[in-house]
Amino acid sequence: MIPRIDFDPNASAPLDGIRVVDLSRLVAGNMVSLQLADQGAEVVKIEDPRVGDPLRAWRVKGLSLHWKVYARNKKSLAINLRPQAGRDALMELVARSQVLIENYRPGTLEGMGFGPDVLHARNPGLIIVRITGFGQDGPYRDRPGFGSLVEGMSGFAAKNGFADRPPVLPPLALADMIAGLYGAYAVMIALREVERGGKGQVIDLPLLDPIISILGPDAAIYRVTGEKPQRTGSRSLTTSPRNVYGTKDGRFIAISASIQVMAERLFRAIGREDMIDDPRFRTNTDRVRNIDECDGAVAAFIAARTLDENMTIFRAAEVTASPVYEIDQLIDDEHIQARGVLVEAPDDEMGSVLMHNVIPRLSATPGRIRRPAPTLGQHTREMLVAIGYSAEQITALATDGVIKEG
Repeated sequence: MIPRIDFDPNASAPLDGIRVVDLSRLVAGNMVSLQLADQGAEVVKIEDPRVGDPLRAWRVKGLSLHWKVYARNKKSLAINLRPQAGRDALMELVARSQVLIENYRPGTLEGMGFGPDVLHARNPGLIIVRITGFGQDGPYRDRPGFGSLVEGMSGFAAKNGFADRPPVLPPLALADMIAGLYGAYAVMIALREVERGGKGQVIDLPLLDPIISILGPDAAIYRVTGEKPQRTGSRSLTTSPRNVYGTKDGRFIAISASIQVMAERLFRAIGREDMIDDPRFRTNTDRVRNIDECDGAVAAFIAARTLDENMTIFRAAEVTASPVYEIDQLIDDEHIQARGVLVEAPDDEMGSVLMHNVIPRLSATPGRIRRPAPTLGQHTREMLVAIGYSAEQITALATDGVIKEG
């Protein structure tokens, strides 16, 4: 069974005492602030009182599942930043915070009166994370920063898919997610600098640079060989055998025999010990050079057997093989359940919502899932009180339409 958890707003976590003001919308910024919130930071989502973060509108059967997962552990302050009263309240909050996250186009924050020079004049230790598609400078700085554009331009799509078919974009917000993880890491570096007596700083976090960094040494390879990366499906250009193979019962198995001993185990397991000394398959270089024949031998063996039959053989032989799971199989897997990789969290609409657990796991100071994703404006009054606003002032702001209380 998937473990069930209870929210505990008072649970301690390693980033207790760090306040993050999150002005961002959609994925990348929410990924940055999720990592910090899961580890104890007080993340305050600044949302438009009318519609909130557009991530709320990503609905499945009327449910904001993206929001429920990626806005957990956060608070919502619904405030209109167009009136001066709204900007004044934001500045008061920023003055009492350690981190600010934004994903406007370059120059927009300055146009709102919140440029880094202004913010640092009020709060010298503030860390400002600026998320864009292409960075704060360069010829493309003003281009729209959607992840799909970056996934295409980075070279990812060009090498993803099969050689006889068009390039393939990822089926998830990959560039945003990668940038979000880099962003959380960068915040921790900047916080460390402040702890050592340094000042706050600006983190220039485009979507483009991080995804390029994970694509391997493609630039170096091209410079040396003049060859562009090719779409290879599930094969590898550097190791063989490595592929996804179909079974007799319509399932799939992923295999990566990326070291010599593993390739030899695989050949023995499929009854092809002769391949170990065959000049075509003796080394990894040989196998990559003769990849069709090598793959064909493995594929023929697997295709003649069911998934369970294949996995029984491969596990006994200690071959690095794994079933290719669909989501229902992942949820039902005993390892996923035993480790609590996924958890059931309480939810007012659904009874419970299935989501990933806190990552990474720290033995002494683990993060926590302390509270559900907030309703729009749920914490508006709480946060304004925290920065010194009286009940009368808050009521006046609500009457004037500057804020929304959830």
